[in-house]
Amino acid sequence: MALTGRDKARLGGRRAVGVLAAGTAAVLALAAGGSVSQAAATQTAKESQTAVQAKKPKPTHTQIQLLSINDFHGNLEPATGSGGNINGIPAGGAAYLATYLKDLRAAAKAKGQDSVTVAAGDLIGASPLLSAAFHDEPTIEALNGMGLEAASVGNHEFDEGWHELLRMQTGGCLPDGDGQNNQNSCPDPAHPFTGAKFKYLSANVFFTNTQKTLFAPYTIKTFADGQKVGFIGMTLENTPNIVTKSGVDGLTFKDEVETANALVPELKKKGVKSIVVLLHEGGFPADPKAYNSCPGISGPIVDINAGLDPEIDAILSGHTHQAYNCSLPDKAGKPRLVTSASSFGRLVTDVRLSIDNATGDVDRVNTLANNQIVTQDVVQDRKTADLIAKYKKLVAPIETKVIGHITTPSVVRTPDDSLESPLGNLIADAQLADPSVVSGGKTPVAAFMNPGGIRADLASNNGEVTFGQAFTVQPFNNFLVSMDMTGAQIKTLLEQQFSGLNGPDAPKYKVLQVAGITYTWNPAAAAGSKVVAGSIKIGGQPLVDGTSYRIVTNNFLSDGGDGFPAFTTATNKVFGGLDIDAFANYLTAHDPYTPVATDRISIGS
Repeated sequence: MALTGRDKARLGGRRAVGVLAAGTAAVLALAAGGSVSQAAATQTAKESQTAVQAKKPKPTHTQIQLLSINDFHGNLEPATGSGGNINGIPAGGAAYLATYLKDLRAAAKAKGQDSVTVAAGDLIGASPLLSAAFHDEPTIEALNGMGLEAASVGNHEFDEGWHELLRMQTGGCLPDGDGQNNQNSCPDPAHPFTGAKFKYLSANVFFTNTQKTLFAPYTIKTFADGQKVGFIGMTLENTPNIVTKSGVDGLTFKDEVETANALVPELKKKGVKSIVVLLHEGGFPADPKAYNSCPGISGPIVDINAGLDPEIDAILSGHTHQAYNCSLPDKAGKPRLVTSASSFGRLVTDVRLSIDNATGDVDRVNTLANNQIVTQDVVQDRKTADLIAKYKKLVAPIETKVIGHITTPSVVRTPDDSLESPLGNLIADAQLADPSVVSGGKTPVAAFMNPGGIRADLASNNGEVTFGQAFTVQPFNNFLVSMDMTGAQIKTLLEQQFSGLNGPDAPKYKVLQVAGITYTWNPAAAAGSKVVAGSIKIGGQPLVDGTSYRIVTNNFLSDGGDGFPAFTTATNKVFGGLDIDAFANYLTAHDPYTPVATDRISIGS
């Protein structure tokens, strides 16, 4: 059939468009060293791909990966003993943890998922000597290298005070001298400490005078597809009772539930519908080995979860060093994810947060989590391993110094039925014998040590004990304090082991480790009267209410820490040397040391 003039014009127009497109592609192809035919093929492929994408339905959900750790406590190297495994599987170590985080992120990226790494407090503090000798600067450097983005502040972040915690965030070096008190900030002058690349969050920690938060209360992460997730960071309200008073002076710690709930409307105004709480407080599952469930969970996390606004979608917790992963009902009866990744980098919580693209909110039913064991059968991350090697070389002269010997493989902190331990006795004896707390001819006759301050068993190398091993037991650099207490005040002190903050609702009693004093307590007796009347003796003699006794403890307890306000009523306080020095000196003076019987505290009626 012959073409009309109008048909020819139409065809010519189409040809002109085709030639223009081909010509443009040809210029690009020729500029790149290609051919016109290649350009045309590329253009056709792009058009086909665009057509396919246009027909492909938009996904109903977006999967976002949240990787979380907690209670790392500066354990750059794998912890020893029970703290170095999960259910018998060797676990932990910063170089292995870094590898796992990289591999988990790569697996998410292969599925087209964005990823963010967060933490729930106590990343530093109560650290082994490898980190503590340098004011935990090596741990902050390691976490920077691992890609951590946000972390709530834990109670142990205040071990060296809130001013020092600010330095952990912003960087800078301390003028602490070269090795003073076995510590050295910025040991390599060529590489000053630059601070944390991640954001510390402290929603419920306020300056008392200004009511401004110590750090930002939350951070908002916007992902590639436009979805927003808000992270609220909080530490436990009880922090002032479990850290040295001077470390939190001028700060106020507010209720966790009230604080988080008040921030929900603020986040929603900023377009955030998916909210995660990074909480340094936790719980206790009935079966500690069930690290991917929460059987019979108890403790503060239960009440906190019950009180939090239903708009909060997940709680990544810590503090109790437990491992759990499950959903608990919120106030509206809907399931809410609650997790904890044990401690010392032994687990990583891998959350796949499922966000409904229609609402922008978390689809909790389709949100999954897994506590992944950080095994030691993977290749160590090279940069992290090099960082650890650098600081191991720097700390070696302090760490490897032999200070004494023990006649058993270790001295353990595991308590007997009365909650007295061999290691607790050793530490209390060391404090009682320390000459630095003798003042005006007054020598202490009794010593008290908090069990929570004993961080590990005292290990040895074929009987040899090094300063590093002793420091692992007592890593806080607390000062010893001697003081006068009456017999009546000491009675009150002993009852506070079983009442108040340490009462029947607590996970367990805090029985002080003692020297120079003996007594009996009755588990069946009512709170306030558990110490058996007439059983308390000091120096083998019955305690007398009106008599004044010189006692010694550490500055943490002296300030009323761990729920022992009786210490704050003592008088004539004198500060001595560091507790770790007393411990090391005692081991040297009693070389070799043989653990003594646990017969100072007994159970009776």
